[in-house]
Amino acid sequence: MADGMLDPRSIQAITREVKRMILAILAAALVGAFGLLGLLWASSPGTPRPILGSDGQPVPGSLSEKVFVEVNGVRQGMIIKSRDPSNPVLLYLHGGMPETFLAPRYPTGLEDVFTVVWWEQRGAGLSYRDDVPQETITVEQLIADTLSVTDYLRSRFGQDKVYLMAHSGGTFIGIQAAARAPEKYLAYIGMAQMSNQLESEVLAYDFMLASFRDDGNSAMVRKLEAAPVTITGGVPADYLAVRDAAMHSLGVGTTHAMHSVITGILLPSLAFPEYTMAEKLNLWRGKAKSGVSVVWETSLATDLSQTLTELALPVYIFGGIYDYTCSTELAREYFEKLRAPAKGFYTFERSAHSPLFEEPDLALKILREDVLAESTRLADAE
Repeated sequence: MADGMLDPRSIQAITREVKRMILAILAAALVGAFGLLGLLWASSPGTPRPILGSDGQPVPGSLSEKVFVEVNGVRQGMIIKSRDPSNPVLLYLHGGMPETFLAPRYPTGLEDVFTVVWWEQRGAGLSYRDDVPQETITVEQLIADTLSVTDYLRSRFGQDKVYLMAHSGGTFIGIQAAARAPEKYLAYIGMAQMSNQLESEVLAYDFMLASFRDDGNSAMVRKLEAAPVTITGGVPADYLAVRDAAMHSLGVGTTHAMHSVITGILLPSLAFPEYTMAEKLNLWRGKAKSGVSVVWETSLATDLSQTLTELALPVYIFGGIYDYTCSTELAREYFEKLRAPAKGFYTFERSAHSPLFEEPDLALKILREDVLAESTRLADAE
């Protein structure tokens, strides 16, 4: 046998050993996958957790339920929470995806003051349906759905008017619903209020490009430079592909402290016990479609500061100073143009896109002392 050569028996032995190692690795991976699947299944009972008292027991008379109702021909879902169902109703409109699953990680306390309704809109989360064409999910349809859900809640809870709180993309729908039927609402609360979203995206693009250049992140600079966002050129698909990750890495996304979509959004959604496995899947199926939706295109083509400048009900706007998802600067400019019986703008100094989740104590204080009291005492000085 020449030096450095192996005999056939040695080669066969090595081959068998390699095969055993590969099979062992595959078996371990399979066991791990089944373990993760089992863990995910166990964390997906789909039943809303009860409202608990200081003794750790469910509060007598409290409400915590998942409800499905027919809304303009489509079965839609919502989770309702209230320590006392006689409290004022607050209908919450989410943005690009439902945020119900974030409440355990970022307790808002809303259920202590309101009967809070986390409605998941047509095409999203609990209301996702394969048989509803994406092109039928329009701004007009979502406004109509909002008014129908409002009427359902007014009737169910015996309240003539409810509060309407909207976040991010939900503000584009919510403020138009409030303007169309002010008689149904006690007040409109906009968090991360949309106004001119195309201009907001330009501001975000310019900020991120400058920040990544300063940080020496050449990879992200190349991606952004290859997909410029401009007023005339619009918002390229290649920009949208990196937008969320870029914003979160700079602390100007969902929250100022959230730097990863995976750990900050995906994992909490999978761990949320009030969704079933199918509902968790539908949450992300809906999210995948919302970025190319008719609603998104309509919001980019609309400047609310030109089309909607008067509301016949009190208006309260919450803005985080680090928010570049929906520019707080533009929201303030829009607020200054708005005419309303009462209005207040509230700047959150430690927040990005989600003041309610990032600074819940301050948000709840404003809701208690200003919104419920029909006051603007805590608002920013004009």
